[in-house]
Amino acid sequence: MKITHIGGPTALFTYGGLTFLTDPAFDSPREYTMPTGRKMEKLTGPAIPVADLGPVDVVLLSHDQHLDNLDESGRALLPSVPTVLSTPGASDRIPGVRGLENWQSTELTRPDGGVVTVTAVPALHGPEGAEAVLGVVTGFVLQSADQPTVYVSGDNASVDLVKQIADRFGPFDVAVLFAGAARTILLDGANLTLTSAEAVEAAHLLAPATIVPVHTEGWAHFTEGPDQFAQAFAAAGLTDRLRLLEHGVATEVH
Repeated sequence: MKITHIGGPTALFTYGGLTFLTDPAFDSPREYTMPTGRKMEKLTGPAIPVADLGPVDVVLLSHDQHLDNLDESGRALLPSVPTVLSTPGASDRIPGVRGLENWQSTELTRPDGGVVTVTAVPALHGPEGAEAVLGVVTGFVLQSADQPTVYVSGDNASVDLVKQIADRFGPFDVAVLFAGAARTILLDGANLTLTSAEAVEAAHLLAPATIVPVHTEGWAHFTEGPDQFAQAFAAAGLTDRLRLLEHGVATEVH
């Protein structure tokens, strides 16, 4: 599995001969003003401009409501992608999106005629009850013959949900964890994504998976960056299972 971290939650990877893209966010650094008047600040731009991305077969979109997961440039990209998988709500809001309920699977045809099974798995974007404020989010599990079993968490803050997913689909080979301990005043500063310490808990549950962190930087509302993530894994003796990616560099992960 070759994966390129473009920045934030956006990563490009090959799997079963197909090219996947997670949560496309390609805008340049800027400050956004939300309809409520709340500000969101993007601090860094993408390592690869959307114009240089190349063909994408599948977008895995954890949710469409937040600009740090789907911004204006990312939204403009979606119509050119043959398959966009996300939540049922996203399929209502965005033409062409295929919405999957929790634990629902869909099959994609590989170039060699094989099948990639993508299953939507639950994610909780904050504490219990966060859906009422921030909306429904999904993660994804990828399975295919002769390929690693891969978990893409989406914006999830629940270790309990990680356990449910690990119990159902494990063992995993690769886990792409959205972390960074994102926070907002909308939920009184509660964590909206995994903290570094919680990512360590998740790593134990997902053993022996290689852990690839994304969405730990690039936005002002993230409070724990790659350095804190690496420190937490070192303290837990899990550095050998951690793969920190250099932005824009395609890296083999297994």
